[in-house]
Amino acid sequence: MSSIIFRSQVLWAQIDANMHMRHSAYADLGAQARLMAMEKIGFTSETMRQYKIGPILFREELIYRREIRPNEIISVTSPLSNCRRDGSRWSIKHEILKEDGEVAAIIHADGAWIDQIKRKLTALPSELMEKMALMEMTEDFHWDEVPVS
Repeated sequence: MSSIIFRSQVLWAQIDANMHMRHSAYADLGAQARLMAMEKIGFTSETMRQYKIGPILFREELIYRREIRPNEIISVTSPLSNCRRDGSRWSIKHEILKEDGEVAAIIHADGAWIDQIKRKLTALPSELMEKMALMEMTEDFHWDEVPVS
């Protein structure tokens, strides 16, 4: 199992009419976990601002396994599941765990980096790619080759 990126208590604002965590709250947890995973390796929001890049998502798939109810304590993991060798595309597999360790949900997120000035997808500068390579990885992690244009 991957290392926990963060723990949180489920807030009332994250609950829907069925008295369990609303669907969009899961995506919010994934987004926060991705940011915290990047911060953990020194790839901070300030770094992104300095390099004028930001993460974007192509796909976010949520698989619900167990209900999460008000006030439960949950944990989120964020290992990298694949990445292009230039860092331009990546995938992360989050697990949202209940307090007893049971998997409540899995989030598969596929993303890339955007150059905030050119508004185009971009590869990472080598010094940021070195940081990205420090992220925790899934057991079945694989590097993807950069397509030749």
